[in-house]
Amino acid sequence: MDIRTFTERLIESRTVDGGEADAAAWAREQLDALGFETYEWLADADELAAHSSFPDDPALIDTADRPSVAGVLEVGDPETGPTLVLNGHLDVVPADEDAWSSDPFEPVWGETDDGAETLTARGAVDMKAPVAACVFAALDAAERADSADLNGRLVVEAVAGEEEGGIGAAAAALSNPYPFDRDAAIVAEPTELTPVTAVEGTVMKRLEIQGRAAHAASRWRGEDVLPHFERIRAAFKALEAERGDTVTHPLYEEYPVPWPIVIGMVEAGNWASSVPSSLTAEMRFGVAPGESVDEVEAQYEAALQSVVDGDDWLSAHPPSFERFSIQFEPAETDADEPIVRTLQAAMIDTGLPDTDPRGATYGADSRHHVAAGIPTVLFGPGSIEQAHFPDETIQWADVQQARETIAETAVQFLQS
Repeated sequence: MDIRTFTERLIESRTVDGGEADAAAWAREQLDALGFETYEWLADADELAAHSSFPDDPALIDTADRPSVAGVLEVGDPETGPTLVLNGHLDVVPADEDAWSSDPFEPVWGETDDGAETLTARGAVDMKAPVAACVFAALDAAERADSADLNGRLVVEAVAGEEEGGIGAAAAALSNPYPFDRDAAIVAEPTELTPVTAVEGTVMKRLEIQGRAAHAASRWRGEDVLPHFERIRAAFKALEAERGDTVTHPLYEEYPVPWPIVIGMVEAGNWASSVPSSLTAEMRFGVAPGESVDEVEAQYEAALQSVVDGDDWLSAHPPSFERFSIQFEPAETDADEPIVRTLQAAMIDTGLPDTDPRGATYGADSRHHVAAGIPTVLFGPGSIEQAHFPDETIQWADVQQARETIAETAVQFLQS
């Protein structure tokens, strides 16, 4: 099987809403056929509930029938060389088919205006083509084992539940599924073929405000929640601006809003001619590398409390402000780590001169590897600007370039 067919078959599997099992079984079969020794693991919801990324209630963590799989290639004397993990995820976000120009799960090949070949499908960028690039990069590197005098192991992971906090990667970090240690990792997220050594964290919070209903004809008898929400929102935006000035990081200077907040959902009231007496808002706060989720959460809680303290109604009817969903701790790998320097050298050798490390304003499974003491860098084809979008598209030459560069990185890393 070639890399194009491998990618197409992964894309055709609708791995949304916890449905990775068929794709994982198929991927394991292909890895077996390609000569990998294969492994499989399931996450334990009780174990994940004790992890800072996940809800405290195991019932809220969907782990049932969601295997993660991996293939291992040993070269030379594997006990004397390092182990390099090449990681990607099988799950994809849902696709609004009405917003697509084709079936999201049917790979469509096309061309840009200048003739570059493209692939359009859900998962083309995030991240089934990158998974395929990792598989075939590992095979390419192993083929050079004798001539390049390689020793060690290459592990290709295809994990479940990255979009839900990293279910498969977190499980592998908490309980190593392999009978050997892991020395470094590359996570093939879409980084436009540049090295990303820092990823941002996020904290998810749900705000609930209570007012008092009244008829629209006598609205002064009610307590409208919307002005209270606007004051809270203004306080949060002011804190976002203050943090942008005071919380600095050299890899995030290019971003106009380095630690963004987004209030992505607001629901208020229940009738057009009634004063809205309740409001629920769900929001996401950015966490800088070097900070903790708890630390940033406390800052926004203090900002909320300052608004409450200055308002008689809110003081008597305090809003609730609780975590929900998944939390992402930030993560960073030092640019002097051997895996980063090796990737940079391989980039130059394969024609990619832009080797400066960057920071990303999104989270990734790299944080689970870093938390387990595994130095990790993100590097992959495609752009995050295409991820989760309708008509998600990747240039195929970038996939081939990623394959070549990751293979060269693996060769040089296993020569060290």
